[in-house]
Amino acid sequence: MTSDTGAEVETERGLVYGPSGKQLDVHRPAGASRPAPTVLLWHGIGPDEREVLEPLARTAAANGLLVLVPDWRSDAADGGRSQLLESLAFVREQAVLLGGDGESFVLAGWSAGAPSALSVALRPEVADGWRPSAVVGVAGRYDRPAFTTGAVPLADLAAGLDPAVPVHLVHGSRDALVDARHSRDLAEALRAAGRPVTLRETGTDHAGAIMTEYDPSTNRCLPTTAEHAVQAGRLAAEVLAAAAA
Repeated sequence: MTSDTGAEVETERGLVYGPSGKQLDVHRPAGASRPAPTVLLWHGIGPDEREVLEPLARTAAANGLLVLVPDWRSDAADGGRSQLLESLAFVREQAVLLGGDGESFVLAGWSAGAPSALSVALRPEVADGWRPSAVVGVAGRYDRPAFTTGAVPLADLAAGLDPAVPVHLVHGSRDALVDARHSRDLAEALRAAGRPVTLRETGTDHAGAIMTEYDPSTNRCLPTTAEHAVQAGRLAAEVLAAAAA
């Protein structure tokens, strides 16, 4: 495990979170005098990509949040379900020791991580009946099976399942990989069911929503200083902070 401390944010890298041996990174406000609201933030379908979310995670931590970002692999035999749920169990158990307040717990995800987070609220039996205090979905698609439950979030809503917590959505209006209509459709379904939901759209693409840009030479999303991505990342961090308030 390595750590580094910037002017505003302290990062610990490489905590092993469960039997799978997978690792997570912890981002917290540097020198915080009191426990911080907790955010567990899941990356998308690319295997073991926790570093992709570091720009957003550190921006959110600078807003006063404890943000934990685990690796997981969608190409695992079970689609990554056990790793996702292991990371959730670990953070629920360890949040206070890591600097969290133990009360406010936001479950969030980007891309394929977004429906995975929402599905835990819709089907809390996968987490022993536990629900987060709020869900945040960034650039997600909700009409396909979630990796945590194998169920389709929009179908669950249509069947009357209730997430029972506020849902906050962020999506790039220029997202060519996962069209913003997917978040609009979810927001409409939640409103029709009388559930609390917010949707913020921003002028960026799929990678820009988390303050990155896609690099085809490495097939990874890398940090960027492009203004549209910086603004989108700041918005996503603000949404995470509002969800945790």
